[in-house]
Amino acid sequence: MSVEVKVSKKRKRSWRDYLGAFGRAHRKASVQLETSMPLLAHLNELRQRLFKAFFAVILMTAISFVYAGQMIDFLAGPIGGSKALVSIEVTENIAIFMRVAMLGGIILSMPVIVYQLLRFMLPGLKANERVWLLTIVPLASLLFIAGVAFTWFVMIPSAVPFLIHFLGITTHVRPLNYFEFVTTLMFWIGICFELPLVMMFLAKMKIVSAKQLAGGWRYAVVAIAIVAAAVTPTVDPVNMGLVMAPLMGLYVISVVLAAIVGRRRNGQ
Repeated sequence: MSVEVKVSKKRKRSWRDYLGAFGRAHRKASVQLETSMPLLAHLNELRQRLFKAFFAVILMTAISFVYAGQMIDFLAGPIGGSKALVSIEVTENIAIFMRVAMLGGIILSMPVIVYQLLRFMLPGLKANERVWLLTIVPLASLLFIAGVAFTWFVMIPSAVPFLIHFLGITTHVRPLNYFEFVTTLMFWIGICFELPLVMMFLAKMKIVSAKQLAGGWRYAVVAIAIVAAAVTPTVDPVNMGLVMAPLMGLYVISVVLAAIVGRRRNGQ
């Protein structure tokens, strides 16, 4: 018994089929592009904000080049002046020159960095919110400078003698090691001093509240102790306590600022 197998030939596609498939693909791509446009615009704005902040750092660093020599002499004061430092590498002197100039550039460009960061996080500000932004930008700069000043006037005078004279061993300090130690300490403690503004921003975004901050003070003490241990260059509890004390005070200020922001938000 023979079985007839019918083989159906594939129908050849006409130009109308190809045109229809192209139209469907085009419509699908258009929908995907329209849904991704807000993300692309957001990323483009981030790129522009980062470029402006980076340009400000480069410009202020170039200006700091003029005064980098005086800054190096000033920062070398606790060690006995730049003559007390011993350089052992050919490129060491120019490395510390660039490092100190970069620190000066970051300090001078801090208002621009904070402004660009907040403008990216808070798009479409209202009139009253612009006033808030113009208030917080100089405050952030002052807090960073306060952290740098605290490092210079409190931390460095106590940490440097402790490290140099520890165990009574004669220490010949290298310039790169010393200025890396000083500038890194200044930078990170300056960042830590921005704690009140960070908490105020989180309160404004309704992420945290003054009640939550006040209730979680035990966790805050532990977190501050960890940060102080990471930032403090020495292992003694005295210098660690010197870092923890202002951070605890800044945390109290953070609670107060979060309460003020929450009260204003509820009043509106």
